Amino acid sequence: MSEIKAILCDIGGVLYVGDTPIEGAIEAVARIKERYPVRFLTNTTQTRGDQLAVLLQNMGFAIEPHEIITALDVTERYLKEHDANAYFLLTDEAKKQFKDLTCKDIKYVVVGDAQENFSYESLNTAFRHLHSGATLIAAAKNRYFKDADGELSMDAGGFVQALEYVSQTEAKIIGKPSIEFYHLACEMLTCKPHECIMIGDDIESDIGGAQTAGLQTVLVKTGKFRPQDLQTGIVTDIVLDSIADFLL
Repeated sequence: MSEIKAILCDIGGVLYVGDTPIEGAIEAVARIKERYPVRFLTNTTQTRGDQLAVLLQNMGFAIEPHEIITALDVTERYLKEHDANAYFLLTDEAKKQFKDLTCKDIKYVVVGDAQENFSYESLNTAFRHLHSGATLIAAAKNRYFKDADGELSMDAGGFVQALEYVSQTEAKIIGKPSIEFYHLACEMLTCKPHECIMIGDDIESDIGGAQTAGLQTVLVKTGKFRPQDLQTGIVTDIVLDSIADFLL
């Protein structure tokens, strides 16, 4: 591995699972922050970044809101740059992040992990907007995540793919594994992609996405990691049992 100047780190599955920090993760974060500038990245679209910071602080992590970059943050930035509103397939709480856009025309359909807000009615309304010319945005397109009960649960990816199929279009992915997402995070840390390392538990969006964007990578065997991930053809620079082993 070449010289490292900054760290990017996934949150769910790397720092905690459910409402419990992974053993040694709090100490690992403190250790990382002593040596490197860091940003914590997440495709979580259920809650806003400021809420996530409070959650992490309550667990014992010394992480501030400005150190967190969410897929919702980047989606909001994208819509504002394009002076547009969207039809949102999100949780009610996540929709609050976009309240300042209500006066804009709906030019996009934004899909995240809408949980109970996924219904035939909501998906069909999204389809009708797409059929009328709206552009499909996937705030994230993850297949699944490790839920609070320790089991895997469906994420937004399947719903995004359903809308891609019926509208015969391809979604623009805003969060991981988007190259733009990783490059934005590197810009915020004032470093070049090859000078940054990404720590994650998702072989596709964390490791594969970061490598495509030019970053170095560390795969941890926590969260959604499964042994078969090592057989996907995506080869990470380092494999660790957990973030607790990083920088030891």
